[in-house]
Formats: sequence, C-alpha cells, structure tokens
Amino acid sequence: MVFKRRVKRSYGQIVVQTVYPRGGWLRAGSYIIHRLRRIPDKPHRIARGVFAGIFVSFTPFFGMHLLLAAGMSWAIGGNLVASLLATLISNPLTFPFIMEGSVGLGNYILHQPGDMHLGRIVGQFGRASAEVATNIRAIVLNDPMHWQHVDYFLAHVFWPFLIGGLVPGLIFGLSGYYLSLPLVAAYQKRRSKKLRDRIEKLRAMRAKNGGGPKATPRSPDAPEEEG
Repeated sequence: MVFKRRVKRSYGQIVVQTVYPRGGWLRAGSYIIHRLRRIPDKPHRIARGVFAGIFVSFTPFFGMHLLLAAGMSWAIGGNLVASLLATLISNPLTFPFIMEGSVGLGNYILHQPGDMHLGRIVGQFGRASAEVATNIRAIVLNDPMHWQHVDYFLAHVFWPFLIGGLVPGLIFGLSGYYLSLPLVAAYQKRRSKKLRDRIEKLRAMRAKNGGGPKATPRSPDAPEEEG
C-alpha cells in the first residue's frame, strides 16, 4: 500500500510519538501549516475549517473532536480537511492548559469554587467514567446504582469546561481564521504566479524553436520505419 509504513511501529513507539512526535512539536506544527497551505480550496473555506477545528478543541467532548469539527466545518461552509488538521492544536502538550484554563474560567462564570487543578480534573473524569461502567453492570445484575461522582463531575467539571471553553475557543479560533486566511491566499497567489511563469517560459521556448521541437535528421543508414 502507498501509505503503509515500511517498518511497523511498536505500541510503545506509538504512545511515545503521540506525546512527542518524531522531530518535535515544532516540526509537526510546521508540517500542519504546510499541509493547510497546499489544500486545493478557496482561502476563506480553509480558514473557516481552521476556525471550526480549533474551536471544537476547547470542548470537553474528547474522542469526538474530529466528528464535531467535521460537522461544524460543514455547517459554516469550511474545508473538511482543514478542520481535521486544526484539531491537532489539542495535543498532549496543550491538554493541561486547555483543561485547567477552561474549567477554571467556567467555574468563575458559574460562581463556583475554582480550585480545580489538572490532577483533580483528570481524576474526576476517571471516577465518573468508572461509576458509569459500574452502573451499567448494576442494570444487568439488578444492583443499586449510584450517581454521586457523575453528578459532581457534571456540576464542577463538564459544564464549567463546556462554558469556560467557549471564550478561549472563540479567541483562538478567530485568531486561527484571521492568520490562516492571508497565509493561504498569499501561498496560492505565489503558486499560481510560478505556474504562469512556467507556462510562459515553455511558450517562449516553443516559439523560439519555431512552434515545436526541431526534427532530428535521420541517418541514411538507419532502417526505414514501417508504416
């Protein structure tokens, strides 16, 4: 297959390169920008896709960012590929800042205690998930169900995250839009100019050669072509 790796990565390498990709995040970021510029679409559609991908990355719907980014990009007339690439702004290096900042801001807006540090937020995600799994088993075994951890998670983590993420999501999403729009437009304009210059150069060469390549004289000893 064309996109298949020649050397298969181990599970350990996959985990390590997810947290810290080969070449570093700076190189990964440069690659993403390069890919965004080369998307064959109108600059404003690409910029809208970037906005959608970044905005969705500030929501607590982990595992659904790609699907949500694609849906939002379609709704606002953005480019699908650009939206998927832009979700990479939410990565293991930025997760802590996005989570802690959004939850803290959300609790402030809701006038709730804002002492939710990263470890506590992650712990609440884990406890709520474990309680949901336990309650699913309880339905099968007809055991009593408990929702204390889920209730606390919704009130102090999920809703604050969702509400608090709207502000930085809009700020960074609009920043991505207004930065990518001229960047993509300038790249496409420069690329079109290079293509026009190349075409003009080829036309000039053909005109210089009399409208086409000169015929090479055939040697008298060469065998005649069969027609």
